[in-house]
Amino acid sequence: MNGEISIKVHRIEPPEGCNIILGQSHFIKTVEDLYEALANSMPGIRFGIAFCESSGPCLVRHEGTDEELRSLAIRIASELAAGHCFVILLRGAFPINVMDKVKAVPEVCSIYCATANPLEVIIAESAQGRGILGVIDGQRTKGVEGEKEIEERKALLRKLKYKL
Repeated sequence: MNGEISIKVHRIEPPEGCNIILGQSHFIKTVEDLYEALANSMPGIRFGIAFCESSGPCLVRHEGTDEELRSLAIRIASELAAGHCFVILLRGAFPINVMDKVKAVPEVCSIYCATANPLEVIIAESAQGRGILGVIDGQRTKGVEGEKEIEERKALLRKLKYKL
């Protein structure tokens, strides 16, 4: 495979009521620092984290407060097996509740997505290994909101208590 590259698409369907954050980091300390960032973000948060180590023993490192989410994060990360990617699964919290803390973790390089939608991860594989090129995390745009949709959006944000 020297000089060649293959592109694969890996589909992820977050469980009902879960959000996923997919990102890239650079150091084994990531999994513990992400755990602390999430645990300190809000009381009672439920999450699972898995991190693909891409040097040395190349293991999937993992932490979490919810064993089901932790196991699922391990499975997703193992299937991706791409670079220093990390997977966070959240239940009872939304990415908006934790993103500032996740992005503030010194090892975090980038966030590919934060969503409850099914997503497709575009993976490149070469002789050296695998890496994430990007994600598709929703459907194609169908139009532009009108007055009715603006009112519905504003009502939803107030119902969820994100706006007064």
